[in-house]
Amino acid sequence: MVSPGERVMKITCTNDVLTVDLADGRSISVPLAWYPRLLHATPQQRANCRVAGAGYGIHWPDIDEDLSVEGLLRGVPASRASIGSDA
Repeated sequence: MVSPGERVMKITCTNDVLTVDLADGRSISVPLAWYPRLLHATPQQRANCRVAGAGYGIHWPDIDEDLSVEGLLRGVPASRASIGSDA
């Protein structure tokens, strides 16, 4: 379970890395290779994201991708099912 300090404050996405800054001062950085939809999205699609789930998630409407802070903190890459559905 996530705590109030684990709310998303800032989202940065490069061609290789997703970085999420949390309210408690931590930053989580994960390789985009873990999330094929983000990896294969255009920079504009990656930039079009919204904090969701009362601050505990991120949504990219252009590519229909959703990530949770809990999953990012646990280091959970995309499941094989979602990787396969991207093809």
